Amino acid sequence: MSVRRLAPQEVQPEGFAFTAENLDWARKTIEKYPPGRQASAVIPLLMRAQEQAGGWVSEPAMRYVGEMLDMAPIRVYEIATFYTQFQLQPVGRKAHIQVCGTTPCMLKGAEDLIKVCKKHIHPEPFHLSADGDLSWEEVECAGACVNAPMVQVVKDVYEDLTPEDLEAIIEAYARGEKPAPGPRNGRRSSEPITGLRVLTSPDLYDGSMVGQGAGLAAAREAIAARAAGNAQPKPPEPAPVAAPPPPPKSDPAPAKPPVAEAVKAAGDADSEKVPDSFKPEVLTAARDGKPDDLTLIWGVGEKLEQVLHGLGIYHFAQIAGWTEENLKWVDQNLEGFRGRASRDKWIEQAAKLATGWRPSDPDGEKPN
Repeated sequence: MSVRRLAPQEVQPEGFAFTAENLDWARKTIEKYPPGRQASAVIPLLMRAQEQAGGWVSEPAMRYVGEMLDMAPIRVYEIATFYTQFQLQPVGRKAHIQVCGTTPCMLKGAEDLIKVCKKHIHPEPFHLSADGDLSWEEVECAGACVNAPMVQVVKDVYEDLTPEDLEAIIEAYARGEKPAPGPRNGRRSSEPITGLRVLTSPDLYDGSMVGQGAGLAAAREAIAARAAGNAQPKPPEPAPVAAPPPPPKSDPAPAKPPVAEAVKAAGDADSEKVPDSFKPEVLTAARDGKPDDLTLIWGVGEKLEQVLHGLGIYHFAQIAGWTEENLKWVDQNLEGFRGRASRDKWIEQAAKLATGWRPSDPDGEKPN
């Protein structure tokens, strides 16, 4: 991956702030994540900041997002410079053209599309046109290989392009218009440009191709004959099939075990379950009517918290005091979440949370 750096200081704005509408959206987005996990909203907030700023993310915008999420600025810089969906310097006010230059597009004429961008926008990528309305860059695969060559403008994709097609698209954006996205050669999506030719013959479904020596070869002959306007060749007669030999004599089926033996077997199977003597201390209700927020345990969501309440578990101290036998009993009785308590090391997590530590603390990481 090429080195991605922030824009020079002279082009950076003095500051950044969300509009009232975007600020309301950002706060609602942050609320989707549990306490201590607000940093998970960094990518959607950066995307909204980029859209508001006209297509690029400035350094003040990164700091602004970091302050909203209680993140050090360097953590936001790392994300913005890693993901190429974020533009780190000003782009065209009306359009930033991303030309796919990966192998399929290059074989289908991407070099000619790049020449169009150099001619109509700027000889070098990441430079604004003379009026500041347009810019361009070459990108890695944009995921539309079947419709190569193609370009992308923000969220819109233009496919099956000729140089003339791209010139028309650039001219439309320059006029302030937004061309309709999609293929430019008449097809609607990624179907064959020559029309559908696969599995369209009724002969493939009427049973006439079934039999010894028939099948794919006969189907091909039938399709070729119909394409030439001839009658369908008669498929070969299936070879006679010899009568199957009589089944070998088998021993009579064993008699079913007596009911007593069946009951004993069921009892043996139940004996593998963890006995109730391993059950930990449980409560009929939370102490003082104030249960701990068990969702602070990594891996516990609201549904699993309700399961724990149903078992009589409300507090971190309860979990921190479990023995290995208690842990086995809980793991077995977590309907729909069996094994979760051992896998996510609840005892260690709960012991730390019981001291007052929270994931938002400076050393707030998943316990080892």
